Amino acid sequence: MRRAGLVIAGLLLITGCSSGQQAAQNRQGQAGFVSGNGNVSMFAAADRKVAPELTGKTLDGKTWTLSDHRGQVVVLNVWGSWCPPCRKEAPDLVAASKELGPSVQFVGLNTRDLDPAPAKKFVQEFGVPYPNVYDPNGRALLRFRGQISPAAIPTTLVIDKTGKVAGRVVGEVTKQTLLGMVKDAG
Repeated sequence: MRRAGLVIAGLLLITGCSSGQQAAQNRQGQAGFVSGNGNVSMFAAADRKVAPELTGKTLDGKTWTLSDHRGQVVVLNVWGSWCPPCRKEAPDLVAASKELGPSVQFVGLNTRDLDPAPAKKFVQEFGVPYPNVYDPNGRALLRFRGQISPAAIPTTLVIDKTGKVAGRVVGEVTKQTLLGMVKDAG
């Protein structure tokens, strides 16, 4: 019995020390994300919470800061190149960003891509025209605790012109949903 306890403790120690990449490789048969159902949550103006400050380097090396876009509706999409629902929703995000034009700022928050190359390939493959903040370790994502679950990828937030979260979709988002959310966020 004691030997079994030592073996289990040793396995836990080894597992606890593995890198995120190793852990992902060891999760055979698991998706690496919590798939949402795409339900939309819209918040009344009086109930909206201020979005935390988001700043970081984009995949093309520029600095992007959320507060620079006050006075503009912002669509924030959390994604990873490794995430099948993210790949499925990408064309809708691109189409919505093109239809809404410069009056709405779209930004991606790329998370858990330990190397930027797959994220850059994703952006190129889908023709993503908006900036994408590179957040491999999830630090920027954790600032949104209570508004975005770190495991719920993809998630999309619509942030109103005053910097408050007007709406959220956990899971895949469609172009029509985004257009309606942006309109409601005003």
